[in-house]
Amino acid sequence: MVLKATVFKAELQVSDLDRGYYGTHALTIARHPSETDERMMVRIVAFALNAAPMLRFGKGLSGDDEPDLWQHDLTGQAELRIDVGLPDVARMRKACGLARKVVVYSYGRAAEIWWKQSAADIARHDNLAVVALPMELTRDFTALAARNMRLQCTVQDGVVWFSGEEASVQFEPQLLKRFSGREARR
Repeated sequence: MVLKATVFKAELQVSDLDRGYYGTHALTIARHPSETDERMMVRIVAFALNAAPMLRFGKGLSGDDEPDLWQHDLTGQAELRIDVGLPDVARMRKACGLARKVVVYSYGRAAEIWWKQSAADIARHDNLAVVALPMELTRDFTALAARNMRLQCTVQDGVVWFSGEEASVQFEPQLLKRFSGREARR
């Protein structure tokens, strides 16, 4: 018997003072049967931190080659590709060839080990940024998970306030690798 994805709905209000972006997004999130609430909430946080009118959820765990989030320009060219978790080096290398910018949001118990093993291999990719989310923090996100969510995200001076009806979380994402070269100027 094949298990189906569970559908979650979220109204997400984003006030990103650092980027000058303000918007409300009606999100429909399909949570794969093998996906945890923690991972799903990290996907929503990644959406909030990169919110834009054309940003969309990918198939995630359901699609091997699709990212968790992506944004295309009007010609169909991939502008932004976002993966959450601990992707292997080959996946990141391929992503860098497919999109103008790639962001990885790493989290979990093995994140520090993953970074130590991957850092040297991915350092040469100018269009790749890596952000670490502390394990204690991502566990706190699960308190916000519900089938119908009303979430607010405020970003100011690198500090993120993320709240829902049941809980609130404040954190500073740790930038492990930033865009370099010409991508840093875009």
